[in-house]
Amino acid sequence: MDSLFLILVLSLAITCPTSSSTSDALSVGSSLSVEKPQDVLTSPGGVFTAGFHRVGNNSYCFAIWFNEPPSDSHQNRTIVWMANRDQPVNGKRSKLSLLKTGNLILTDAAQSDVWATSTASLSPACLSLNDSGNLVLLNLKTRVVLWQSFDSPTDTLLPLQPFTRTAILVSTRSQSNFSSGFYKFFFDNDNLLRLLFDGPEISSVYWPNPAYVSWDNARSTYNSSRTAVLDSLGSFTSSDNLTFLAADYGARLQRRLRIDFDGNLRLYSRKMPGESWVVSWQAFSDPCVIHGICGANSICSYDPGFGRKCSCLPGYQMENHTDWSLGCQPEFQFSYRQGESRFLQLTLVEFYGYDYNEYQNYSYAECENICLELDNCKGFQYTFASGVYNCNPKTQLRSGHRWNTQGYFYLRLPKAHLFSNPNIKPQPNFGLNCADRVVDLKREYVQARVSKPVKFLLWFACGVGGVEIICIVLVWGLLSSTLSKSNEDIHGYLLTATGFKRFSYAELKTATRGFSEEIGRGAGGVVYKGVLADERVAAIKVLNVANQGEAEFLAEASTIGRVNHMNLIEMWGYCSERKHRLLVYEYMEHGSLAQKLASNVLDWEKRFAIAVGTAKGLAYLHEECLEWVLHCDVKPQNILLDSNYQPKVADFGLSKLLNRDELKNSSFSRIRGTRGYIAPEWVYNLPITSKVDVYSYGVVVLEMVTGKNPTMDVDTIDGEQRRLIMWVRDKLKGTEIVSGMGEIIDPSFEGDYDAEKVEILLRVALHCVEENKDSRPTMSQVIEMLLHHGKDN
Repeated sequence: MDSLFLILVLSLAITCPTSSSTSDALSVGSSLSVEKPQDVLTSPGGVFTAGFHRVGNNSYCFAIWFNEPPSDSHQNRTIVWMANRDQPVNGKRSKLSLLKTGNLILTDAAQSDVWATSTASLSPACLSLNDSGNLVLLNLKTRVVLWQSFDSPTDTLLPLQPFTRTAILVSTRSQSNFSSGFYKFFFDNDNLLRLLFDGPEISSVYWPNPAYVSWDNARSTYNSSRTAVLDSLGSFTSSDNLTFLAADYGARLQRRLRIDFDGNLRLYSRKMPGESWVVSWQAFSDPCVIHGICGANSICSYDPGFGRKCSCLPGYQMENHTDWSLGCQPEFQFSYRQGESRFLQLTLVEFYGYDYNEYQNYSYAECENICLELDNCKGFQYTFASGVYNCNPKTQLRSGHRWNTQGYFYLRLPKAHLFSNPNIKPQPNFGLNCADRVVDLKREYVQARVSKPVKFLLWFACGVGGVEIICIVLVWGLLSSTLSKSNEDIHGYLLTATGFKRFSYAELKTATRGFSEEIGRGAGGVVYKGVLADERVAAIKVLNVANQGEAEFLAEASTIGRVNHMNLIEMWGYCSERKHRLLVYEYMEHGSLAQKLASNVLDWEKRFAIAVGTAKGLAYLHEECLEWVLHCDVKPQNILLDSNYQPKVADFGLSKLLNRDELKNSSFSRIRGTRGYIAPEWVYNLPITSKVDVYSYGVVVLEMVTGKNPTMDVDTIDGEQRRLIMWVRDKLKGTEIVSGMGEIIDPSFEGDYDAEKVEILLRVALHCVEENKDSRPTMSQVIEMLLHHGKDN
């Protein structure tokens, strides 16, 4: 891996030509116009071209593509990168400009900034395109790279382009629609490269196989560098041990790794420009196992000779005949009254996930009765594997595909619908209405013919209007200064009243040195270390809520600012500026509990104190806070430790406050949390209460006691792998906790532990991870058990 990156560094020796020709480089003060097809940048060897690419009627994106022979049409370009894929610009008056400030901006006809690099340079800069396909903005004096397209890929990875923890490949919506689609390729928080279906309703990882743990998929979670690279010979290597070779490995060809619109990751290669691309490697030979490919309530089937086909389940019809991802909807009204539904047997069909539960060695009749008793059961999988009959009732029917299983799927349908359609079969809705629907940008520029008198009147009116505008500007200037002062007073009052400060984006960018030192990452955003103007060290979180209005965000942020407890992370301020939403909070010197558990620096005194402090923070959120706040993602990574190892719960409230309506309804549209720490209520679609945090807390305490990660199998007996909670219960079964704890204590203590503290921690943890939420204690009860353990012994 290191040698590959050395090759990368040597290959990116960047030079900007002194010529001002737009085919060589874009210099300060110059621009590329959408109305001039010749306004392009070409790499020195003629391998790549950068310019405006038409994506629809009067709609353009600035893109990079492989240079093709002149005879090739505009539509045959192989696009490898796009700046504004989700916001095309108008075919008139739009341009890409390099400003004297060093900022590269893309403006549309209305002169609004559609895309920008947000860079700054005191010295002249230039923009050039390399033969590697990298578009580079360079400071000519210092030779420092201000920005490069390799750092922000769209759906394609090129040879020697580093793929890092911050990079992500997002598929296009379809073959002809270049906007962001539903499939993503990225490094997850556990250091593994994954493929994710992120649909409009649900999301799920589908590669590597989610049914297996990392080592069963020949992956490793123990390298946090999160780097990968494809070399020019066709070898892909990653820090998580993922490696693969192109079928034509060794030949020096043009290559590209792309996540296609159908969710498959494919490596393409060809010998010469103009030739057809050949697939030299792909993640899936059967595309039907990719999640979401046909939508809900449908079946995907694959024939190598004819490709992939989708069909609705019996009794269902397509929701939208132009888009299979929307799936199928029932043709009937379901009645769950006793005796009004029956089951239709489907052969060689399997649906992924959404099991109500798994029941082993149940008869068919028992499995059918379980489904009939559940209002949300859509059917059940009944299979035979490893000498056992498995019954899996399904609450949703998603990612259905043909599969060579020893068993059947039984689809639940109303009895009346079955009787009225005795020969019911899957509907052969294989085709789509594929005529491209192009949405024009709502801007038209019509130059009308006008007479000279009319022109004179127009010019006169413009002159009078100009004088009026000058007067208005002068008055507005006075008002603006007054309003500005008023605004400052308002924010000053907010700072005084809540301790919460409003930062500008420029301030926080300077504090983090351009967001250069990443210290954490999660579903809510990325956290960077920074030093504020008053020399306080801060943790600055860039949130993934850019679509939220400023007033709404300010109200939510100020609510979090009012949450004040010694065991909750302290918020210092926020930033809400254009699309940017950031939170600023205190920096924790000792990082997260997860890091310290791995480094073996926590003795039993510290671990017990951390358990108590964490419980106090959660109890405040559940019972004492201004609003009822659930954390929903309690795990060691979200428990931070200050200089005295005092725990502070982080990442509380924001995503939950942003969905307060869902919270009040005690139901959520999707599972929240981290695998291994998730309470059963999430899986079984039961009402969500504060007891989900209690369960996660119990798992964290078990992890502190045993030193074992709950997301990994911890023991194997008779071929059966068991998770942390089951493993602990089995070890303590039939024995007193005191006599059995020696087998489960973190082995790094080598038998040296405080038996009294370990016993109470185990009792509390096992009480917290009860399957039935009503059997779990509240967090205030947990605190009482921990603090009064001496009296009980």
